Amino acid sequence: MLTPTSPQPSSRCPQKPIILNGHERAITAVVYNHDGDLLFTSAKDDKPTVWFSENGERLGTFHGHNGAVWCLGVTRDSRILATGSADTTCMLWDVYTGEKLVTLDHHGPVRAVNFDLGDNRLVTVSDPFMAHPAEIRVYNLSKNADGTLNAALQSQRPSVVIGDQPKMTGGYWMPLNKTLLVTTDEGSFLIFDPETGEKLDERKAHDKGIGPLTFSKDMTMFITGSRDNWAKLWDTRTLEELKAFETAVPVNGAVISPIKEHVMIGGGQDAMSVTTTSNKSGKFETRFFHMILQEEFGRVAGHFGPVNCLAIHPNGRSYASGAEDGYIRVHDFDDDYFKLHPVQEGHEATD
Repeated sequence: MLTPTSPQPSSRCPQKPIILNGHERAITAVVYNHDGDLLFTSAKDDKPTVWFSENGERLGTFHGHNGAVWCLGVTRDSRILATGSADTTCMLWDVYTGEKLVTLDHHGPVRAVNFDLGDNRLVTVSDPFMAHPAEIRVYNLSKNADGTLNAALQSQRPSVVIGDQPKMTGGYWMPLNKTLLVTTDEGSFLIFDPETGEKLDERKAHDKGIGPLTFSKDMTMFITGSRDNWAKLWDTRTLEELKAFETAVPVNGAVISPIKEHVMIGGGQDAMSVTTTSNKSGKFETRFFHMILQEEFGRVAGHFGPVNCLAIHPNGRSYASGAEDGYIRVHDFDDDYFKLHPVQEGHEATD
């Protein structure tokens, strides 16, 4: 059920972010829809939320989960939202009405959800739990004549179940839906055939666990962040490492600008140390690097805890960050950003 909220006025000064305060615990995911007018967020509370990205007005909250919501996915037409939770369920929602359409039960906490290109299938990744191993599941989405989701999906078994896997952190559809790329807590890529479940390849990418993965606009590249303090840019076709960006703290999220040769990296000191760490020494910042030159040229501070997730608007003119402090900050890039010389370092924005 989507709980509507009254419009809230938002005063906004130039170069100041919109601060979204709708969650009670640390933020776990921020996702723009394809058009960029909606921003979906989740946290370690049980209330995924949707906002207008332009002014920060909260549209409402989806009620139904009984545990932390770890991940979000939304269809290209913004009609269906998928949420994965520590309560061992993946729920599908009608974004227009807020109605819960389907509950897909799993054996362990659901760590990742993603729709394929075309929104005809859904991949989920779940953690090992009790005697059950980690699993990858692929569901065929049954749709009605009007394009809405058929509730009969709730009783439908997944078309593919891949078990006996290491703990996984994400599952993603590769171009043309030909393969699945799965990231692990050990820092590896696993490649699977989504039709048969056969493992096609395995490669070591990082020394520690990999966080959320983000593709470039044309899907020719993707970027990963890891607890090993590195973010890396990869060729989607060959899985060859193209560039690497080092920081002094674990990297929890990284994105690629759709309009400039820039990457953005967010992270911070481990959450266990947050209560004894100041904003400055904890390095709770979003860092900007030139994609080709690998030079850091700017930082945006403001959070009071590690940046757990990042998302950039599809038009490349703003971005959202979610942090351990429970806040989402939506920043518009000012004119100076678009005029910035690629190797001009030391430009730090604070508020």
